[in-house]
Amino acid sequence: MNFYLLFFLLIIIVGLIVSYIYFMKDKSDQLKAIQEGICPKCHQKSMALIDQRSTGCSGPKMLTFECNECKYVSTFHIESQGSCSSGKCGI
Repeated sequence: MNFYLLFFLLIIIVGLIVSYIYFMKDKSDQLKAIQEGICPKCHQKSMALIDQRSTGCSGPKMLTFECNECKYVSTFHIESQGSCSSGKCGI
């Protein structure tokens, strides 16, 4: 009986890990398209940055993009590529 429970839990854990990997790959592909200004949903060149929040130079930035055509909205958390000591706070 314990063998079946462990086998079931192993299948669930492997499934969750695989699902997370596919989710992150899809999110990465969406970000690449958005960086080029292309909406991942309607494939029009109409993406705009509508909100940008940060906790300072060392924390991640939360960027929210919206498509002007289909109203697709997506939020990304991106690490800053600068430090306060260098005088560069940005992505």
